[in-house]
Amino acid sequence: MIFDAIRESHDLQRDLCRKLTASRGDMAARQLLFLQLKVELMAHAAAEERFLYVPLLMEDGGLDSSRHALHEHHQVDELLEDLSVRNKQQDGWIATAKQLSFKVRHHLKEEETKFFHVAGRLLSDTKKQQLGSKYKREIVRMRKHYAAEFQTVAVSDATGLVKPAKVAADRPSTRGNARAGAQLRGKSEPRRTR
Repeated sequence: MIFDAIRESHDLQRDLCRKLTASRGDMAARQLLFLQLKVELMAHAAAEERFLYVPLLMEDGGLDSSRHALHEHHQVDELLEDLSVRNKQQDGWIATAKQLSFKVRHHLKEEETKFFHVAGRLLSDTKKQQLGSKYKREIVRMRKHYAAEFQTVAVSDATGLVKPAKVAADRPSTRGNARAGAQLRGKSEPRRTR
């Protein structure tokens, strides 16, 4: 069902917000947490808007709730933009991250306690199942789309979740390895030297 699928992302968002606002000192870890949260929030918003808000906008009883939820997504986007600076140590960054966390948690709670009830009344059980399947596929596709913008995060093929990407330093070195160098050049044998 669509609500269960959305709640999974909500739980992940809450966890990433908590970890981000508690981050201290290690700026590389803070940057990674921020990118994971940013990708999750953007992917979730895109999938949710397509497969929950749009169907509800077509119903008179869902107009106000959908408009309000879309407005809150826009507010989250603005805070993400404010936080998307190179220096995560600058004055006010963590305060803005806390504003984002508050806004996200407020939105999630409101969605789960009010919006889901409105949607539950307006959508048939069959429609909820169909939208849930589409949402699950779309959120993974959107995670991959947004994660591709960054070198330090990727999406797990096994889980469909955003994770730290393997960096170049994690890859085995081919320096000094003639056979590996030949493979990189598309040859079966290393170069012959005199």
